Amino acid sequence: MSSSDIDAKARHWIKTRNLTYVILALWAFFAILVPWIASSLNAFTFLGFPLGYYMSVQGSLIAFVALIWIQNWFQDRIDDEFGIE
Repeated sequence: MSSSDIDAKARHWIKTRNLTYVILALWAFFAILVPWIASSLNAFTFLGFPLGYYMSVQGSLIAFVALIWIQNWFQDRIDDEFGIE
């Protein structure tokens, strides 16, 4: 294995790791912080439900599915950049 191959693998891993950190931070925001501040959001309503409840139940699920899609899309771009299939 040449040094350029090792360097490419290291850069691929750095980009993958950074993407994972960003996705985990966003996951923590939607899984921990949104339910934590839900009581203050309950002053507003959305579709007849308190906004805190709606964001904790429905909004978090939508955010998690979106995070999965976004991570896969960005990871595919990273893999294509380094020629990994």
